[in-house]
Amino acid sequence: MRNRLLARFFSILFGTMLIPGFASAENNGILGSWARGDGNARVRIAPCGGALCAINTWIRDPSSDEHVGDRLVMKVSGGDSSMSGTAYDPQRKLNYRLEINYGSQSMQTRGCVLAGIVCKSISWTRVSR
Repeated sequence: MRNRLLARFFSILFGTMLIPGFASAENNGILGSWARGDGNARVRIAPCGGALCAINTWIRDPSSDEHVGDRLVMKVSGGDSSMSGTAYDPQRKLNYRLEINYGSQSMQTRGCVLAGIVCKSISWTRVSR
């Protein structure tokens, strides 16, 4: 049961997840569409309120726990190629600590829960701006 819960947690965390917070000129490089490294999801990162949201725009397996329209609200700050902060998944009512490193065509995210004890990283490729 515990292993199944952890597997579900990681599926949810990195299926919907990814991405940043405070929408400003300094993090516009992360805005746009991104494909998850495993090929199972795409998200669009855009400003939403005082944060950034990663919204699922495509899911390979619609019978999974991930759905088109699921979003992750990110409040992050940082420089030209990295950000850190927090993320909230309103569908599952979960909070994460989030680190993002990105370039013009690729991004790496790392999300953690349970005071950083349980973490996972995932890679992303830019689809469009």
